[in-house]
Amino acid sequence: MQDFLTFFEIIIAIVLVIVILMQVRGQGGGVFGSAQTTFRTRRGVERTLFRFTIILAAVFVLVALFSVRMG
Repeated sequence: MQDFLTFFEIIIAIVLVIVILMQVRGQGGGVFGSAQTTFRTRRGVERTLFRFTIILAAVFVLVALFSVRMG
């Protein structure tokens, strides 16, 4: 069971990194920020990626806590 949780946690971490990198690329400013200082809302795919990132991060934390509890 512990091996499965570790494997699952690694897969979630890799997907989470990919989703975060896709968000940074989509904003056009890169890692160090952008020149845009205006407020804008997330729409379409950008909103979906944002929500998916939050869900993945929550699942990652839950799996990590469960893994510690089992081990």
